[in-house]
Parts: sequence; C-alpha cells; structure tokens
Amino acid sequence: MGVLCEAMVLISQAQKKGDPTVITVNCPDKTGVGCDLSRIILLFGLSISRGDASTDGKWCYIVFWVVGKPTTRWNLLKNRLLEVCPSYLSTSGLQYYQPEDQHLKPPDLFLLKFWCSYHRKGLLHDVTEVLCELELTIERVKVSLAPDGRVMDLFFVTDSRELLHTKKRQEETTSYLKAAIGETFISCEIELAGPEVMACSQGSPYLPFGITEEMFNLELPNSLQTGVLASNSISIAVDNNLSHSHTLVQILCLDHKGLIYDIMRTLKDYNIQISYWRFFANPKGNCEVDLFIMQTDGKKIIDPNKQNAMCSRLRMELLRPLRVAVASKGPDTELFCYLLFRVDNFQMVIGRHIVRDREWEVYRILLDEGNVFPVPRNKIKEGVRNRLMGW
Repeated sequence: MGVLCEAMVLISQAQKKGDPTVITVNCPDKTGVGCDLSRIILLFGLSISRGDASTDGKWCYIVFWVVGKPTTRWNLLKNRLLEVCPSYLSTSGLQYYQPEDQHLKPPDLFLLKFWCSYHRKGLLHDVTEVLCELELTIERVKVSLAPDGRVMDLFFVTDSRELLHTKKRQEETTSYLKAAIGETFISCEIELAGPEVMACSQGSPYLPFGITEEMFNLELPNSLQTGVLASNSISIAVDNNLSHSHTLVQILCLDHKGLIYDIMRTLKDYNIQISYWRFFANPKGNCEVDLFIMQTDGKKIIDPNKQNAMCSRLRMELLRPLRVAVASKGPDTELFCYLLFRVDNFQMVIGRHIVRDREWEVYRILLDEGNVFPVPRNKIKEGVRNRLMGW
C-alpha cells in the first residue's frame, strides 16, 4: 500500500531554467480535490502556468505545470499534496478498524512563543518557512513589539506528525527556529494550548463594521477601485449543448496568483463536481479555462437561476479574490491584509473569521507611522493588492 500511496503524486522537476515543473496527481476522486491541491501549490509560492484534469467519477488524473523558486522544497510539497489526496483505501473496498472517536478527534493545538531581541525585515517570513518545513500548520498568529524593541511572537500550530508533545520534537523545533532567526533569538517555549490560553490571545472576535461592509461585500461594485480588474476583462460562458452529460463553463480572464484555486474553491463551495478541466495562461497573462461540470446528483446545471448565481460568484471571486482596507485606530493605522513593512513598531494578528456564513483568513497589521514617511492610504492598498496578486 505504501508504494501505491507514494505513486499518487509524482513531481518531475524542470531540466532547464525557465521550464515548468510538472506535478502529476493520480488519486481517488472527491468533490473539491482540485481546490485542495491548488491551495497547497499556492501556499508554496508556485504559479500554475497550465493545468489539465479528468475523472471517471471514482478516480482522477490531474497535471499541473508550475513555475517555482530554486528554494522550493519539492519533497515537502509532495508530502503536503499526499495529505489532501483521498485515501486509496476509500475506493478499494478494504475495511480496517479505526475507532470513531479517534477519526473525529481534531489535532491538538500548541502555543509556540518565542522572543527576539529586535525586529528585522523578513523575520516572520523566515519563521513561517521553518514551521512549514517542520510540517507544522499555523492556525493563528500574533506578533507584538515591546517598548524596549524586543519582539514576541505567538504561533498557534498543529503538528501533522502529532509529535509536538514530545521533548525531542520540541527541541527540534526550537533548534530550527534558532538557526533561522540567528543572533536575535532569545528564547522559545512550546506548550499545549488550553481554552484559557486561546481566550486570552484571541481578543475581540468582531471586525469594525465599516471594514466588514467594505471588505466582505459579495455584490459587484458599481465603480471599481484602482488596482481592481474591470468587469469586462472577464468572460464567463455556460453551454449545455456541447455535452450530453455535463455543463461546459468557459472562462477568459487575466492571470493572477491563485487563479485556479479561486475558481476551484468557488465551485467547491457550490458543491459542484468537475469531471474535466483545462487551464492555459499565455506569456501576456491572458488565461483560458474550460470546465465540464455537473451537480452532485450527476445532472447538468439547467436552472438559469443556479447558472446566474454560479457565474456571478465566479466573476466576483476573479475580480476581488482578496480584500484590502486601511483604517485608523487611534494614532495608528490598521491594515487589514498581509504584508511585511519595514517599520520600527507594529503589531500583527492573523486569524479566521466567519463573515456572512463564509470563513475568511484575515491579516490585521497595526502600524505606528510616527517614524516613517506618511504614505497615502490608497497607495498602500494598491501596493498591497498588486503585490499579492502578482501584478
């Protein structure tokens, strides 16, 4: 069985500079498997230049052509992709004993707290890379800068190896962090996060009303902001005549980071099954996506209302895949997104929020602008959006 599981994901690295790396996934099918795989690829900082996938309803075959960095950890990426592949045993008909409570038990949450003597550019980036390499999943982050210049980082993590409770695993984690942080490293503590620890760290679960209205509005705005794609730059067509069993959705749009994930996540939210899809991006950044889809009952999407709702959501997700807002908070400025700023004082909190029945990852950065040259807020928003979209 081990050989079969390993063969589910194959990675053929590029032979020449500029050529894409080919990732092939051959595993049991499930609704949303393309979404899960593309999210992992996105989190590793890879860009998908081409994609192809097909399924017979039980088994799927997916190929990604990706462009990465020389530092990409391909073995770790393979392990991450294997984790989201449905088990071979789920379609083999084999049964094995597994207690129900063990299967449903969520992973233990640990608090990883460490101090650094001062903040330096790229510190959070280096730490997250180390935690990723150690196969620790970050659930929540809080970064604070003390008045004396020291930095305190609180990471709430789960361990895919389920060994973080052991002394050996904790020492390994501390050693990796110390090597990555360097001479600024002071100390590190790892403990099981109890309910009281979580309650003290989370603060208010609510976001400012004005921010939520601006960031999480699911309707297309009448006038789009600078840095946001125009609605006529996206074409979405639905055809029920080409196939006797599937609805064809054709999308023409401009490329951006995570494009495939945005499409797959939207269809997964609608519980739509994809039997075949093809993606291609040309050097100019224009993308073509073909998807043969059907409902979970195996039927086409005939209802015009369902078609319109799906297309409207796809258009919104392609126009505004991420939301950026800047607000005042006393004498400071709060940026609701993620970016590392080279400033002397800041606080950052990363967490998940349920807004309008959808889960969002929210990155909140509090900046002290007292010692930096003031930048117009629209420039901050535009710069953050363009950086994260890959423009």
